[in-house]
Amino acid sequence: MDKLNEVTNYLKENGIDAAFITTPDNVFYLSGFMSDPHERLLAVAVFKDAEPFIIAPKMEVPDVKAAGWTGGVIGHEDTDDAWEIVANAVKERDVHPASIAVEKVHMNVERFERLSTLYPEASFTGLDDKLNAMRNIKGEDELEKLRKAAELADYAVEVGCREIAEGKTELEILMAIEFEMKKKGVSHMSFDTMVLSGPKTASPHGNPGTRKIQKGDFVLFDLGVVWEGYCSDITRTVSFGEPTDKQREIYETVRRAEQAAVDAVKPGIRAMDLDKTARDVITEAGYGQYFTHRLGHGLGISVHEFPSIHGANEIELQEGMVFTIEPGIYHPDVTGVRIEDDVVVTADGVEVLTKFPKELQIIG
Repeated sequence: MDKLNEVTNYLKENGIDAAFITTPDNVFYLSGFMSDPHERLLAVAVFKDAEPFIIAPKMEVPDVKAAGWTGGVIGHEDTDDAWEIVANAVKERDVHPASIAVEKVHMNVERFERLSTLYPEASFTGLDDKLNAMRNIKGEDELEKLRKAAELADYAVEVGCREIAEGKTELEILMAIEFEMKKKGVSHMSFDTMVLSGPKTASPHGNPGTRKIQKGDFVLFDLGVVWEGYCSDITRTVSFGEPTDKQREIYETVRRAEQAAVDAVKPGIRAMDLDKTARDVITEAGYGQYFTHRLGHGLGISVHEFPSIHGANEIELQEGMVFTIEPGIYHPDVTGVRIEDDVVVTADGVEVLTKFPKELQIIG
């Protein structure tokens, strides 16, 4: 309950009466209960001077308790007005909130209007910065789960490389990867697995399909798994057959850029400087226009979370932060290459969680 107590103390220190937290990942962070409620209401209600509660679909109440939550649990059926149930639970706690903290990024207009109607005199403030700051620094228990998720991602890329064969489709390779992950106890991937080949590698967010692998293709794997609620995210690009000189040049440029950024990680370095470190390598090699996205993103319960590692972010790295480093070059006339690692900021440098080799792997 330490995380929940930290939110309670934040409310007290800032004179906020209540917090209503609806993002499933933040609900999990505070309660240990993970769910995708779809359109149904799922929330943790926290008060500065009263017992917290979770409201969840009634069918999930036993799962909330099984997850270790010891506060109040209130279930709602599909035929109920969940917001009236919330209002009654708040009233039972003798709370009359004049100020309410919500996640502005997640709170949609319909839900905000319902809360505003229930508490027309209340003022609203954002809780996003506080929750981001809490989740930004990982504890050792979280790091252990992230290490295991990264280990499984390494193995998934290994499986993908083994499956490459002339005439096999991207989707066939993808299916083999995810089948092996299921055998390892992975219930789901952290995002839709990406296997791209040939010219499709030049699309940073391309869609795997029925294209058949051909000799001379680069094949790009971008994937991750969820392990005990924590995500991994790795990208590797390999060559099916001998690469051309231009393909190899692009690959080596990305590899040098990625390694330069990894080597620069330590407490006190700004995110924008890390982005520049990698981007300068690519720009000096003449490929700057083909690096079209940020360097990386925070990683944890969500596969994309705070902070964003881009060229305008002045945030300084701190020990315990976990994020990706993933520069790329996407040249439509040659190939696309991205190399991505998951890293942890340590007291004096960096721990790289993903360990699949970054030297160009030539398959077949």
